[in-house]
Amino acid sequence: MVSFLIPFESALGETRVSATPETVKKFLDLGCKVFFEKGAGKAAGFLDDTYMDAGAELVEIENDEVKKIVDIVLCVQPPNEKFLSHLKPGSFLVGLLNPYGNKLLAETLKSKNISAIALELLPRISRAQSSDALSSQANIAGYKSVLLAASALDRYFPMLMTAAGTIQPSKIVVLGAGVAGLQAIATAKRLGAVVYVSDIREAVKEQVESLGARFIELPKIDETPSESGGYAKQVSDEFIVAQRKELAKQLSEADVAICTAQVPGKKAPKLIDEKMLDDMRPGSVVIDLAVLSGGNCACSKPGETIVREGVKIIGASNLPCSIPNHASSLYSRNLLSLLQPMFKEGKFLIDNDDELIAGSLISKDGVILKSEIIENGGTRS
Repeated sequence: MVSFLIPFESALGETRVSATPETVKKFLDLGCKVFFEKGAGKAAGFLDDTYMDAGAELVEIENDEVKKIVDIVLCVQPPNEKFLSHLKPGSFLVGLLNPYGNKLLAETLKSKNISAIALELLPRISRAQSSDALSSQANIAGYKSVLLAASALDRYFPMLMTAAGTIQPSKIVVLGAGVAGLQAIATAKRLGAVVYVSDIREAVKEQVESLGARFIELPKIDETPSESGGYAKQVSDEFIVAQRKELAKQLSEADVAICTAQVPGKKAPKLIDEKMLDDMRPGSVVIDLAVLSGGNCACSKPGETIVREGVKIIGASNLPCSIPNHASSLYSRNLLSLLQPMFKEGKFLIDNDDELIAGSLISKDGVILKSEIIENGGTRS
């Protein structure tokens, strides 16, 4: 019988959990046994009793003997080295493992002969959508970024007609029209703001306009920015200079800027420089969702709010953790969707020929399969 372990997340500030009572029941239906560490889901609103009612078995956090018998460990962020050192050889780890340049993780996987899937590396194809944890969590981040901005802003978002006169709607500029950006657009529109969107891909214009936002037209340069693997490709310096000139104009009139542009395995592009910040009005707000990978905005710092000449710059480093219940529900379903097809006739099989597995399997029985990503921090082509 295949056994799972749902650990208590040890990363600082992590409130999510890798499985909920809902997905525990689904794994039990596959003929599995599920252990969960005491208090693993408490921060996300899932109490120990609900896991036990679903059929999972409670274990103490420091019970290393349990770690030595489980076959599969589901996590949100990578467990620490001590935790991994107590797993039995041949076990299987699945989660958002931060594989880019993570040599310490690779060394531990190798020494313990552990197989591991990093959800960050799932290919951006239709069949992977239900397993795409990056998208499910980015969706939450995009939503919460707008609420955070609305709370920090010194103005209303919607237009209001009052006895004291009419209040004009706030102007929001969203940088990047990926999953987080599109959700930010939709949320800001629901709150009544006027939304402008900057992205280097002409192809996203239709999506942006379908949500009621206005696409900031691209520079008229002999270059057609595109994407690879669901992410925008890098463009020329000439294109960036021309685009930033138009972006600077829009930001000077904006109340809020929401930065969502990221490239896996690389530093986030710096889209708002100090000169642009100088031209923003005092009281305006910048939310930088890319702050952990270097930030889209100058001066942003992870988890901090910097006030620069009256402009609030918020380094929103892990917004999904601020909505842990729904973030955990979506994330746990991502894991279930990925793993469920691997169970065949009561056995758990890792199919290296499967496109999803081949793209995201970073180690197989301790053999490192994505050395270029782990050694150099390089992204996929």
